[in-house]
Amino acid sequence: MTNILKILNRISLKSFGTLVKLCFISPLYVFPTISATNKCMAISTKLYGREHYKNGPANAFRHAFWNYLIAKKCFSWKKKVESVLTWTKKITDWHEAAFPNRELARKMDLHNNEVGRFMFKECLTKLESQVVDTLREMTSDAVKINAKTDLTLLKNQLVYIIEDK
Repeated sequence: MTNILKILNRISLKSFGTLVKLCFISPLYVFPTISATNKCMAISTKLYGREHYKNGPANAFRHAFWNYLIAKKCFSWKKKVESVLTWTKKITDWHEAAFPNRELARKMDLHNNEVGRFMFKECLTKLESQVVDTLREMTSDAVKINAKTDLTLLKNQLVYIIEDK
């Protein structure tokens, strides 16, 4: 509970209002989203330590896995793929707006979020562990980008900005 209060203290009143509206419109997805977020952070930390907080390949994994997990956990509540994907995009786009990043980092995060939603659609019947393995392979092949990179050419590929150590 303390973590949630710390997070809410970091966002603007407008962002908080948007979050309340999103949660009011889709209340069934709130708890699965929180659960997915906690699980994603735990698994990302287990696999990559604190590297997933940087803008390297581990961060790409975390963003994609986060979107995949939100969609998967919400799907267990409401078996409507498009509804789940719409929610997942809205809530993760909200996160990117509420906690602003530099432009390239924001583009990278949004791109990797999209990859995670793609993975959900592609791996609907696969076990979570299989998706983790696939995403880890994708992380190994992630593409380093810069401000001039055309992300449309890297559809369904993970991208990053800095090297992990």
